[in-house]
Amino acid sequence: MYISPEFRETDGAAIRETIRAARLANLVTVTASGLIATPLPLFYDEAEGALGALYGHIAKANTQWQAPVMGEALVIFMGPDAYITPSWYPTKQETGKVVPTWNYVAVHAYGTIEFFTEEERLLDVVTRLTTLHESSRPEPWAVTDAPPDYIKSQLRSVVGLRMPISRLDAKRKMSQNRSKQDRDGVAKGLAESQDIRDNAVSRLIV
Repeated sequence: MYISPEFRETDGAAIRETIRAARLANLVTVTASGLIATPLPLFYDEAEGALGALYGHIAKANTQWQAPVMGEALVIFMGPDAYITPSWYPTKQETGKVVPTWNYVAVHAYGTIEFFTEEERLLDVVTRLTTLHESSRPEPWAVTDAPPDYIKSQLRSVVGLRMPISRLDAKRKMSQNRSKQDRDGVAKGLAESQDIRDNAVSRLIV
């Protein structure tokens, strides 16, 4: 990912929050047959290693886990994003020298990936993922709510994955290259949008 100096995110807490907040990531691997990508939910174990580790699972029918990976795998996490119209810049009225752009937050995590099929490890991953996404619900569903034999049969259809993170690239492009007046105009325009995704981006512009 290309990152110009003004957009590079170096705040570790902000990077970890982007990873945790992402509902769906994209796992990308390079194989002898080419690139393979799978969208999937992951959970982030920050305590494992210097940069933490990612865990999840993919369908056993997905050939990505069977193809030997060349080099490291890449996991892409996207944060809030929004289209930025030049009409929000006061500079437009002054010089007209403005163009559209896109504001966004992104984190790329790299590491050597491990795929596994051991039932005990799979059950741990599935349970932790379920707890992560069910815990905020009024009546959270738990893996133990389903019959044990049924869960065992479901685990046989998936493959677990673990990726200790070796490095992180993080980008926070939020109009930092514009003047204070232009940034204020962008924040105001996004805040007035009817799209809640735009509203989320407006709160990130300072």
